[in-house]
Amino acid sequence: MTKEFKLLINGKRVRTSSEHMVASPYDGSVVGTAYFADRGLLNEAVEGSLKAFEALKRLPSYRKAELLRKVVEGIEFRREELARLIALEAGKPIKDARVEVHRAATTFRIALEEAKRLGGEVIPLDLAAGSEGRFGIVRRFPIGPVLGITPFNFPLNLVAHKAAPAMACGNPIIIKPAIKTPLTAIALGEIITEAGWPDGGVNVVLCPDEDTGWLFEDERIRKLSFTGSAKVGWMLKGRAGTRRVTLELGGNAGAIVHSDADLDYAAKRCAIGAFSNAGQICVSVQRIYVEKSVYERFKDTFIGICRGLKLGDPMNESTDVGPMIEEGAALRAEEWVKEAVAGGAQALIGGGRRGSLFEPTVLTGAKPSMKVCAEEVFAPIVTLESYDTFEGAVEEVNRGAYGLQAGVFTKDMGRVFYAYERLNVGGVIINDVPTYRVDNMPYGGVKQSGFGREGVRYAIEEMTELKVLAVNV
Repeated sequence: MTKEFKLLINGKRVRTSSEHMVASPYDGSVVGTAYFADRGLLNEAVEGSLKAFEALKRLPSYRKAELLRKVVEGIEFRREELARLIALEAGKPIKDARVEVHRAATTFRIALEEAKRLGGEVIPLDLAAGSEGRFGIVRRFPIGPVLGITPFNFPLNLVAHKAAPAMACGNPIIIKPAIKTPLTAIALGEIITEAGWPDGGVNVVLCPDEDTGWLFEDERIRKLSFTGSAKVGWMLKGRAGTRRVTLELGGNAGAIVHSDADLDYAAKRCAIGAFSNAGQICVSVQRIYVEKSVYERFKDTFIGICRGLKLGDPMNESTDVGPMIEEGAALRAEEWVKEAVAGGAQALIGGGRRGSLFEPTVLTGAKPSMKVCAEEVFAPIVTLESYDTFEGAVEEVNRGAYGLQAGVFTKDMGRVFYAYERLNVGGVIINDVPTYRVDNMPYGGVKQSGFGREGVRYAIEEMTELKVLAVNV
């Protein structure tokens, strides 16, 4: 009998008549049973959030920190269970799933610290005649119910990046996880509830896309935090009206490797950045540009590392690259590679598919207009090209519609700041891949890659409203 994962609505675990069987992307086996919420239950979740908001906005900082600490303890206590759940429902290799669980605990740990230092400032108001003796107090106030929509690729930590900052600043949040990976989010909701968070402060609901849109139309939802596709994200932003929106969308991240870099280290990091989670990461390395004088050496080292990656069962401790989220995604990746090769690109390694498993693939000679370069591939595919000048490489990275993060490998500080000033992205990562992220840093992109920033403190700023108190002594 498969394990049952009930919805979490206003502190209660809810079963409905609409079952949803969650299957492993690796072998199709049933991981667990979840349930879809109807519109009546979604309305109950919003009403419960509003009620919880009245209590949450008065909850003292020390108490929020205490409850967030209990969430951290709950995650750590159930860490292996959560890691196995991520591996089973998302297909992420178990060793990487354990890293995600650790990161989620860190995200909540950062949030509990931020809850204790959510302050403000005192500003002078006597800057003009007639305002003598006046000063202002500026504080942040929570804005109300938040809707957090999360994707399949980080089913725990990306939920944490919605829930933890909302909890730290006193906002209730409704989590709508990805249909393919809802079980981990439900488990996290249970941990938060068992920690003692007020009923309705965190709801976890599963519903079809059309009902998600209906839910967002409810004006009582004061903030949307969305991670997913650019098409859906910008559509939702267009329907937001005056309400707050944060979008963390896609990318086709580039990495530049200059001749003065540690090439062995850069090759190793680029392999990890390109093929972790089967390339299904918004900041996965998709394009690598290497200075011509060291291109052949880097290529040989990089291809050698790629050949050593083990593709297979995510529950196997030695697996490096697991399945894609579904066979359809792997089919699309296969089509894009074939299209690139037909257009003149060369596959240095990979390109093969077995069901939802897609081999780590390295292409060279790909044109900038090809899908594997211009669009978000979201698969274990990377292009490798040489460049003549560092400035030209920066221009290549800037090509296209996306701008999430970029990586630059160099020891020259002049090039570091040249890249920092000119790369049109949300984050420039020096001597590492664009896939690098620590959970307290601001995270988000420009162009089609998003709007606003995540990272606990920065998300708190987006979930709160500044209010000034002007005092006439």
